[in-house]
Amino acid sequence: MSPAQPSPPDETPEDPPARARILDAAEALFAEHGFDATPTSRIAERAGVPKGLVHYYFRRKLDLLEALVERLPHPVRGRDVLVSGDLAASLDRLVGELDRALDSSAVVSHLLWREADTHPAIRDALQRRCDELVATVHTVLEGACGHRDREAIRGAARLLAAAIGHRQAVARHADGERDAMGPELAFLTAALA
Repeated sequence: MSPAQPSPPDETPEDPPARARILDAAEALFAEHGFDATPTSRIAERAGVPKGLVHYYFRRKLDLLEALVERLPHPVRGRDVLVSGDLAASLDRLVGELDRALDSSAVVSHLLWREADTHPAIRDALQRRCDELVATVHTVLEGACGHRDREAIRGAARLLAAAIGHRQAVARHADGERDAMGPELAFLTAALA
């Protein structure tokens, strides 16, 4: 909505924009009841907007689900976590940053992985996110160890990204804190030394 357009009548300046409220409502309801069992009328009701406004922003209900993919944090940029010449510290810092980013979106992440089984567009979007994670890990490995064996770096990046992804998936179903990755990071650091 451009600044020249008036806000919908049910919004006050303190309210989040209608589109954000719709996405918040969809995220909560999809997580509670599932995508297929949640009608757009219930989303509109929870968001406090007319049903037509839901369809104004999101032509199809699937568009809501696809918009939730954008709420997932993008992996941190690998160069931002590099500790000069210290592979172990760089990897430890990377895992910490990824944990913080992924913890901020645990509900939507769980929801999207669940819905990926039946919605190819969501599965493709999540695969792109996995590819971004591999690229981020690759950047850190390459920058921190200066290893000349590109194939070893590529394989280590895929292996560590898979371990991080698995760890996050398991953490969604467990109470409490997830296990530290110290042993895995130490093994990888030794292998690439």
